[in-house]
Amino acid sequence: MIDHITFGITDFARSTAFYDQAFAPLGVTRLFDIPTEHTNGVKVTGYGDDRPWFWLAEENATTGMMHIALQANSTAEVDAFHAAAISAGGTDNGPPGLRPHYHADYYAAFVLDPDGHNIEAVCHAP
Repeated sequence: MIDHITFGITDFARSTAFYDQAFAPLGVTRLFDIPTEHTNGVKVTGYGDDRPWFWLAEENATTGMMHIALQANSTAEVDAFHAAAISAGGTDNGPPGLRPHYHADYYAAFVLDPDGHNIEAVCHAP
């Protein structure tokens, strides 16, 4: 089981603005900024629902293909995630819709974040 994940990013303000907006429809918010005196000056923040589990750090930007899928409670949440992420400056990487090649009820949307990482919201409900 994964407890948390950290993405290295290139621009803290740009990325936090994107994730603040894109994650809101899924009930995921920015919960904690680590004081820079504890990170040798690196800007670090954590997103989550009841605790931070998705972290951004403005150093050693993650390169290559990175993909994370967040579970949505409904297809409407998937749609809202996609709209919010695009509005926040994300790039469409697969509009909301069924992906029956995964399974009959796999409803998802994919967006590339400001650093090109593939962020997905998925609902598995019938």
